[in-house]
Amino acid sequence: MHPDKSSNLAAQTDDHPILSLNRVTKTFPGVTALSEVSLDLYPGKVTALVGENGAGKSTVVKVLTGIYQPDSGQIEIDGSAVRFPTAQDAGAAGVTAIHQETVLFDELSVAENVFLGHAPRGRWGLIDTGEMVRKARDILTSIGAEIDPHTKLKELGIANKHLVAIARALSIDARVVIMDEPTAALSQKEIEELYDLVADLKAQGKAILFISHKFDEIFRIADHYAVFRDGALIGNGAIADVTEAALVKMMVGRDVSQIFPEREHNIGDEVLHVKNYQHPTEFADISFALRRGEILGFYGLVGAGRSELMQSLFGITRPSDGEVRIERAAAVIRSPADAVGQGIVYVPEDRGKQGAITALPIFQNVTLPSLGRTSKNGFLRLAEEFKLAREYTQRLDLRAASLDTDVGNLSGGNQQKVVIAKWLATQPKVIILDEPTKGIDIGSKAAVHEFMAELAAQGLAVIMVSSEIPEVLGMSDRVIVMREGRIAAELSGNDLTPETLVRHAAGI
Repeated sequence: MHPDKSSNLAAQTDDHPILSLNRVTKTFPGVTALSEVSLDLYPGKVTALVGENGAGKSTVVKVLTGIYQPDSGQIEIDGSAVRFPTAQDAGAAGVTAIHQETVLFDELSVAENVFLGHAPRGRWGLIDTGEMVRKARDILTSIGAEIDPHTKLKELGIANKHLVAIARALSIDARVVIMDEPTAALSQKEIEELYDLVADLKAQGKAILFISHKFDEIFRIADHYAVFRDGALIGNGAIADVTEAALVKMMVGRDVSQIFPEREHNIGDEVLHVKNYQHPTEFADISFALRRGEILGFYGLVGAGRSELMQSLFGITRPSDGEVRIERAAAVIRSPADAVGQGIVYVPEDRGKQGAITALPIFQNVTLPSLGRTSKNGFLRLAEEFKLAREYTQRLDLRAASLDTDVGNLSGGNQQKVVIAKWLATQPKVIILDEPTKGIDIGSKAAVHEFMAELAAQGLAVIMVSSEIPEVLGMSDRVIVMREGRIAAELSGNDLTPETLVRHAAGI
């Protein structure tokens, strides 16, 4: 049952909301991203939007900023229904967003970045550069940023670039400010300065929607909370009336039984050993072991460094220190080719861009890393390519008219199967699956889970990176939880619960 407007925050304050979502639904093919969601944002108040990855938070932001249009329900400003056909319309209505990764332009000046697309104009419609610089300086001063508006953006550090992004968001004289993971790239000192900025915005009467996975931030600056789960508003109220434990319970309160395949847990000898593995910016002090026949889950929130770690183990990026051993022998991995040669393969999260060549047919995608097995004297043997591709696509129950079908014409689930088949054909020792069921339908998810269980039963060592708590709990023998580039916990047995995962991932 979805909370309706009568249970919303209006019951807890005499203020009238600046902006409201009223029973908004947004669907995509096969997926309900938002289901009759209602949400109020009040002047001078911070509302924390909380939920695990995939809960619908990003969809709400896109609806509020005109990127998506709701299928039903309405957006209201000051009690009147409005529509935002474009992002420009949302900005004109006073709604702005500061994203975790705001697109800025290094070769433009700070002032040009702040007013890009809506610069002040003088006579003849030309940009009034002097007025633009003056206004940019005023906005930067108002948020405590000592930055020269004439400076090229490329000359600034990450923190100052973030302040420019905030200044850009405030340049439209917003009444509603959405902050999406605003502290992800900031130091502790810069985070404290952001808290001061939030206090200033509240004093100016702006309504703030604050999206964060960090509970210490939420309880420090939020006045209200709203918890999303599976596209629905599960609960909301005053932050003073809720505990961390209650928020965690609302975030993860799903039954995870009877979904995943039964498995025989025949764990064998150690295959992979990682010790004191480090990267200059993405992760540090990573040590773990992986055994034959084991599925080792990696869980964490946005920015935890899981994918970055896996890409380094596959040779995409170079570590700054650390040791990798495969079957007790030291492994030197400087490239993906080295990794494949040592028996490590990686199925990336973004299979369309990183995992497959969508313009090529299935059989060529599957055999691409295994050309040594399908060629002779430097010439490809078509019959061998089809034989190899057929063997591994049949094992995965790939659904396609023929192996000549271009991968770009397949469903998301079948594209994923092509990528997995490609790497299995190399006969690896370790397979890394990064978000293996992201964006695929329920039937294909079940097929991937079944096949993962089969791989482990055959003695392959599996690493599964997943943001879906039921998947992590249902498929993993052990789970490593990462937070801010480090291992926060290693869990197994009775310690593996939704609450413990979220607590360690959020640093509670």
